[in-house]
Amino acid sequence: MKEYIHIGKIVASFGLKGEVILKHALGKKTVLKGVEALFIEEQKGQYLPYFVETSRARDQEETYVKLEGVDTKEAANRLSSRRAWLPEEDFRKLAGKSSPISLIGYQLVTEEEDLGPILEVIEQPHQVLLRIDLAGKEAYIPLHEETLEKIDHKNGKIHVVLPDGLLDIYR
Repeated sequence: MKEYIHIGKIVASFGLKGEVILKHALGKKTVLKGVEALFIEEQKGQYLPYFVETSRARDQEETYVKLEGVDTKEAANRLSSRRAWLPEEDFRKLAGKSSPISLIGYQLVTEEEDLGPILEVIEQPHQVLLRIDLAGKEAYIPLHEETLEKIDHKNGKIHVVLPDGLLDIYR
């Protein structure tokens, strides 16, 4: 089964010809070069491919995207507030190396144990939360300067020092 990574959402339409504004967390100015399709979540867990005709970067967080078959402002408006996803291989090509979202798929490791792969990265004003599956339960691990020990990009591991008892609430 193909893995999809949540990169952001469609925030608005732009212009009269059906362009949309994609607000993303890829961590750099991004043009969807080489991306065949952007997957839009119609219902939870159901992704429809929209083929990318053109795209141009607006800034670090937003990209204007023209999708095939979306040719009017009204059609573009129907996509507003929908979550956007990319296949994992496209995501890896586009994500900024220093962007928190690029940590998806890395193994989260404490001094005592390997906690498993990072499934989602949630950016908040003063910290980043990493969602993992811990013994069959959804767990959220805070990542900030007090908990981060090191990031091993070569081996795809994040080493953390967690407060005593944090993992106990998930077990």
